[in-house]
Amino acid sequence: MSAAPHQFAAPGLRSDARDNRERILSAARSAFAEHGLQVPMREVARRAGVGIATLYRRFPTARDLVTAVFEDRFAICMREIDVALSDPRPWAGFARFIQTVCDLQVADRGFTEAFYASHPDTGTIQTQRDDVLARFADLAARAQRAGELRPDFVPGDLSVILLANSGLRGPSTAATLAGSRRLVAYLLESLRAPARGALPPPVDLPIAQLGGRS
Repeated sequence: MSAAPHQFAAPGLRSDARDNRERILSAARSAFAEHGLQVPMREVARRAGVGIATLYRRFPTARDLVTAVFEDRFAICMREIDVALSDPRPWAGFARFIQTVCDLQVADRGFTEAFYASHPDTGTIQTQRDDVLARFADLAARAQRAGELRPDFVPGDLSVILLANSGLRGPSTAATLAGSRRLVAYLLESLRAPARGALPPPVDLPIAQLGGRS
């Protein structure tokens, strides 16, 4: 992974400052998972039980906080895409990665927004995202060369899959996950080669605006 991990770690912090930082990260992780990235910083501070000034000392911008919160999610993505690429069965690797990303999306509403958001002044997320998408393109091409993925699939169709998956809202996380896995199974079956008809032209969908958020 080309981005340095734990960019916002501060090993020299006093114990109380470290505790505050961990409370902030825990509160932000929970808030983002429930509501997406548009949770106000004041709400994160309230959930963490710290003052807003304390939050800004630890994380001067919202992007700093998002980057710190989602480091582990991007690490999972990087690990899973490498596992998928090393699978000797191209279709199995492709299908596994699609399922893993959709599972992450169900567990954490903020994850897909963080993945597709533009972070020009904090390169960690953008670099990791670009690495994952480049490897996903390799993963799809590998499955197509094996004759297992329909030839008109394009890497940007991952956005279509994630938008479809984001619309599922069950009465519980378990119900949403079950619905997501059934939806993904349908989608994967439609992506298998040989194709039974041509797809409409690819479209660039604004993933960063999931759920109407900007």
